[in-house]
Amino acid sequence: MRVIDGGVVAPKGFKANGYKEGKYGVAIIISEKEAVGAGTFTTNKVVAHPVILSRELIKNKDKFRAIVANSGNANCFTKNGMEDAKEMQKLVAELFNINENEVLVASTGVIGRKMDMNIIKDRINKVYNLIKEGNSSINAAKAIMTTDTKPKEIAVEFEVNGKTVRVGGIAKGAGMIAPNMLHATMLCFITTDIEIDKKSLTNILQKVVDKTFNNISVDGDTSTNDTVFILANGLSGVKYEECREEFENALLYVCRELAKMIVKDGEGATKFMEVVVKGAKTEEDAVKASKAIVNSLLVKTAVFGGDPNWGRIVAAVGYSGADFNPDIVDVILSNYEDEVYLVKDGIPLADEGTEELKKAEEIMKSDEIKIVVDLKMGEFENVCYGCDLSYEYVRINAEYTT
Repeated sequence: MRVIDGGVVAPKGFKANGYKEGKYGVAIIISEKEAVGAGTFTTNKVVAHPVILSRELIKNKDKFRAIVANSGNANCFTKNGMEDAKEMQKLVAELFNINENEVLVASTGVIGRKMDMNIIKDRINKVYNLIKEGNSSINAAKAIMTTDTKPKEIAVEFEVNGKTVRVGGIAKGAGMIAPNMLHATMLCFITTDIEIDKKSLTNILQKVVDKTFNNISVDGDTSTNDTVFILANGLSGVKYEECREEFENALLYVCRELAKMIVKDGEGATKFMEVVVKGAKTEEDAVKASKAIVNSLLVKTAVFGGDPNWGRIVAAVGYSGADFNPDIVDVILSNYEDEVYLVKDGIPLADEGTEELKKAEEIMKSDEIKIVVDLKMGEFENVCYGCDLSYEYVRINAEYTT
């Protein structure tokens, strides 16, 4: 498998572009032929209109041609929001001469505000004209940004019997990212030219989302608009049955890298945090403990302040609900070049004046921090990704609608 350029337009038969002016943007991705589609969505009980629309489409239909997404307005908890989502769908269908029910819709932005459809229509028309002129995955990625500071895209390819299969993706997300969901945690659109059936694609996507996007945390909030779409148009000429492991690894890599990009671009983030919980009695325990640590506000603020406060880490494991014996646990801190035991066999080592504490304080100055907790209760492991919580996060969200 190789990382390549191109993002969502790297797979054969896909076109994309985007346009953003001010806070309002639109991205469109289209396949030259029908593509098998699958998706995962927010579990918030307050659900945006495009989520309701697209969730129903994916439930009842196998194949699609396009994705349209806007930034600047979530189209959620507002009057006539469904009509606005369907109007986006209809306009894209008319422009590209496809059926309305072949268009998936997503939105991101402020909740509870009526969407200005004149602006959205203008952006859709502009993107249509841009796609006629050429492809730009990076423009599409930029168009869906809200508080993001950088666009997020990636693509990979691998060979099967002399043929090339590609997987590409774009994503947005910097705030309202929580790991306590059964489905997606932001907006992510993935394309691939593999030939695959709806059931297999749905199962693989859910498994990969659980391992990646469901294991990240910026602020612990669950958005109303969270969506992951994947379209597979089969134009590589390679069937999924010929390369099950290779395809799943490629999709996992794309989603994991996009998930990391989201976390590193978290609102106000200054540090990236990887949390590994191993030695858990069950998979559920590993997930509970790792998510409790990565989502702990006290751990996040300690990381921001450069404080190797292992007590906050252990406390998070303690309230996570995982089976846990504090008398045997190990807690290790690393910056990927150096590491130190904060706790070994349940015994604190990083006390005041110790070499371990000095080393830990140096490690905490790094931009990327790894926390490893070994529960020594079994064989299960889970990895989560997160970021610190800074003063800048408060400023961004205090001023979000203004």
